[in-house]
Amino acid sequence: MNNPIHPNVPPELSEADALAELALNLRETWNHRADELWGRIDPDLWELTQNPWVVLQTASQLRLQAVWAEPSFRQRVEELLAEQREAALKPRWFQNAHAGSPLSLVAYFSMEYMLSEALPIYSGGLGNVAGDQLKAASDLGVPVVGIGLLYQQGYFRQEIDANGSQESLFPFNDPGQLPIRPVRDASGEWLRLSIATPGLKVWIRTWQVRVGRVTLYLLDTNDPANPPTIRGVTSDLYGGGSETRIRQELVLGIGGWRLLRMLGLHPEVCHLNEGHAAFVVLERARSFMEEHKQPFETALAVTRAGKLFTTHTAVEAGFDRFAPDLVAKYLRHYSEERLNLPLESLLALGRRNGSDNTEPFNMAFLALRGSGAVNGVSRLHAQVSRRLFQPLFPRWPEQEVPIGHVTNGVHTPTWECPTAKKFWTVATSETRWFGELESLEKDIRAVPDEQLWEFRTGSCSELVTYVRKHLARQRASQGASSEEIAAAERVFDCGVLTLGFARRFATYKRPNLLLRDPMRLLRILTNPERPVQLILAGKAHPEDHPGLELIRQWSEFIRRAETHGHVVFLSDYDMLMGQQLVQGVDVWINTPLRPWEASGTSGMKILVNGGLNLSELDGWWAEAYAPEVGWAIGDGLEHNHDSAWDNAEAEQLYTLLEQEVVPAFYTRDERGIPRAWVSKMRESMARLAPQFSANRTVREYTESYYLPAAAEYRRRANDGGRVGANLAAWQRKLAAGWPRVAFEPAQVRTSAGEHVIQTRVHLGDLDPDDVQVEIYAEPAFRRAMIRSAAAGGGYEYSLHVPADRPAEDYTVRIIPGEAGVQVPLEAKQILWQK
Repeated sequence: MNNPIHPNVPPELSEADALAELALNLRETWNHRADELWGRIDPDLWELTQNPWVVLQTASQLRLQAVWAEPSFRQRVEELLAEQREAALKPRWFQNAHAGSPLSLVAYFSMEYMLSEALPIYSGGLGNVAGDQLKAASDLGVPVVGIGLLYQQGYFRQEIDANGSQESLFPFNDPGQLPIRPVRDASGEWLRLSIATPGLKVWIRTWQVRVGRVTLYLLDTNDPANPPTIRGVTSDLYGGGSETRIRQELVLGIGGWRLLRMLGLHPEVCHLNEGHAAFVVLERARSFMEEHKQPFETALAVTRAGKLFTTHTAVEAGFDRFAPDLVAKYLRHYSEERLNLPLESLLALGRRNGSDNTEPFNMAFLALRGSGAVNGVSRLHAQVSRRLFQPLFPRWPEQEVPIGHVTNGVHTPTWECPTAKKFWTVATSETRWFGELESLEKDIRAVPDEQLWEFRTGSCSELVTYVRKHLARQRASQGASSEEIAAAERVFDCGVLTLGFARRFATYKRPNLLLRDPMRLLRILTNPERPVQLILAGKAHPEDHPGLELIRQWSEFIRRAETHGHVVFLSDYDMLMGQQLVQGVDVWINTPLRPWEASGTSGMKILVNGGLNLSELDGWWAEAYAPEVGWAIGDGLEHNHDSAWDNAEAEQLYTLLEQEVVPAFYTRDERGIPRAWVSKMRESMARLAPQFSANRTVREYTESYYLPAAAEYRRRANDGGRVGANLAAWQRKLAAGWPRVAFEPAQVRTSAGEHVIQTRVHLGDLDPDDVQVEIYAEPAFRRAMIRSAAAGGGYEYSLHVPADRPAEDYTVRIIPGEAGVQVPLEAKQILWQK
């Protein structure tokens, strides 16, 4: 009988379970210590796929027997397995810095995860962030478990045909070829769960993925007990219409929380990576209701404290919305029977105006109203998000809309090339990304220019080799001649300045800004004394016809005889290609329309590899840019879709390339070193690589959000939710009493450099402790007034404020004042004195 884990392994090779254990832990995809083993089993397949599990599944029994017979091979397997097991138990940053904290587990919900090309269940930035944060949590020892979906087809693959047009292909994700395993219950049976939909019980299968010391659980509906339509719910990432999408999000949110409960996991914190998982708000409240016999409003008050909502959307149209009748179809019974909540009340949680029966149900609104904290993914994106969500907080100043920010970062061990890994290990330490990062800047500044430049040129040679091989295969698949295929293996030169541009081809990303003046671009590329080479890659959504046209335009430019050897478009942009590109390009170009790039991460990936950024002042680059670390276009303002402004920014881009970027690269000293270029490299690596790493991001999430959320959730959940019940009662009291709150006109006197502002407030049925009376002035002055006495049926308040501005700049306002309540997230009432 063959091995049940690895059916291709001969029964006498029980030790090969050790190989399976290595191959099934995605830690090896960023650790790389086992790469040599997989290459020894099947060098060709390993080079093409970089997928240990596929190599192990595909290798013949004879080949496995042969390598296992080598003592050095067996010894290396044993060493790596011991190292992997030790890494899973060894205390890390979290255990050392936060021993005894109230946080035992974070459940991270995301629609997609980019972890490895071996597991293609991602499309782009959202999955990139989710995957890199799971990996960083593993490195840091932060107790995280992931929840996602297993897609039968995932995102599409891309071919560029001989005419330069994109072809979209949808290969099947064979679970047997993916580094996943079924989740088993205590009896060894495959764990399945179900959710109810109209007239159907939907069966959900469960899988697990090891990501270092973190486990990612994936759910899919491709269960034989389901009818074909339901089996296809988790077929495509972001595929299908609204009905498929709401089903997917029910599986993710409701099914995901039920899986955690079935596994006996009790996370204090749920982190919602975008609004797709917002139905966990309802299911977590329902389970609290069931366990503690509390009504929905109390359960929501308790569980809200233990949820963080991260929004990635920079435009209102990016939020998932569902028609009211569709929500009613899938959630009426759940709302009325399981939550004991009228459907209209549930719908109101996802609407700006809860009483508008025509307004769609917005998943981001549900996520916000069900969370104790909300954040954007860069400083600029937080400002944009406050504007987007401001309608939910009428009469509140935009800057006080309760949305903070944690700027994204990338998992540097995933994106650093082998040359960079060696360089950083020597310059800093082997454990540099496992804890605090404060010493890295000093370490990089101590490296001589000569070593920095030698490291950089080594990285470039690896990229050139990759480009040649990929382009040759690409041309062969297009039916090119043998001469054209052979020519592909001679393109590019490591001594030439290399620009990279790779991302989703969508109009707001403006991938053709560089093509605004084709003849000028051609002159930059083909300068005989200072040539430039450009690598392009990226996919357009199959239904995004303007995006498809952008790819066709580049293909047309590349087919010009003058561009040969200077520009390539590599097809089928994926994680594996992205890793190769960011490891070797000299300059990464990014040209989004501000402020549509919520964060962006592609430019962060080149930092550890010594590449430089030339980017729009948007997303992360708006807070990272300084002249010492790279180049920027734009003026820091918003111009919408303005063709004239696009022309102006294209002019900036060309001018920077001609007058600064190209000269800096080619101006060398007597030792052949471009000192000005190396200076920017050093500053970029020293300042930005640590700051925009997922290490910093996950530590910031942990200390700023996870730990406070866990403590507050435990406080509210204690004693069966008593604090939550009191909070819900206070919210009802506040809502009922607020209409009777009123001011008397304020009195102001000025002397000795101060304004003394006094007012009398009538609170009706509310108590003084229910409110806070403040002085407010633009842009961000707010101070609580001092209550002095009760008089005339009200309460006297006063405050001394600086007289360095007119008294008319100050106004009095009343806001909710209950201790422990997140205002205005949980109580948005506000009254301004006229």
